[in-house]
Amino acid sequence: MNANATQRKDQGANAHSGRHGEQALEILQALRVDIISGELTAGSLLRQQLLAERFGVSRMPIREALYRLEAEGFISFTPNKGAVVAPVSAEDLREIYEMRVAAETLALRLAVPELTNTQIDRAEDLQIEMEKASLTEFGTLNAAFHRILLLPCARPRLLAHIENLENAADRYLRVTVATLDYAGKSHSEHRALLEACRRRDQDAAVNCLRQHIEEGGETLYRHLTQSASA
Repeated sequence: MNANATQRKDQGANAHSGRHGEQALEILQALRVDIISGELTAGSLLRQQLLAERFGVSRMPIREALYRLEAEGFISFTPNKGAVVAPVSAEDLREIYEMRVAAETLALRLAVPELTNTQIDRAEDLQIEMEKASLTEFGTLNAAFHRILLLPCARPRLLAHIENLENAADRYLRVTVATLDYAGKSHSEHRALLEACRRRDQDAAVNCLRQHIEEGGETLYRHLTQSASA
């Protein structure tokens, strides 16, 4: 095979791989929403052939999406069954919020000196929207609120890690807000965080964020532990 033919083959393979990657991301996002919303409940079997028919794709992007959902903790692969929606787990929750505390407080400490008034104003606008939002919209707005305050840390790997943790936490966040009537406390803590950011007070902002994540996580952890033992 000549050099031009080899180049065309490589370009075709890369384009094919790119299409599969885009399809996998779309499938991943759709299935994640279904799991977080409760449309796909714990124990639901995710058959690759049925998913391929649903999304009108081959099995390759389906498999890639499922592997990524497994890495995020949304599903597990079991012998003789395949992909199954993972149950809500107190221990999984604890690991997520412990990792969030470590990652997000680091990002915020780096971000506060670089935050602009425009970014803080945008975060406040998101907070106002959140206070009026439905439970369905709450998770998306909450993630956007945190993201805009952390973005100026300028650490792409850290931000990508935080995004993965937020995706995993969203499932639990909805339980906290809906079941434990936690929205009012969350809004108050967000307001305190915004004020600390406006003062560019790193220590106060980091402490607000740490308390916000830890108390929400510990409250739901106790709830899940008590429910499991009841």
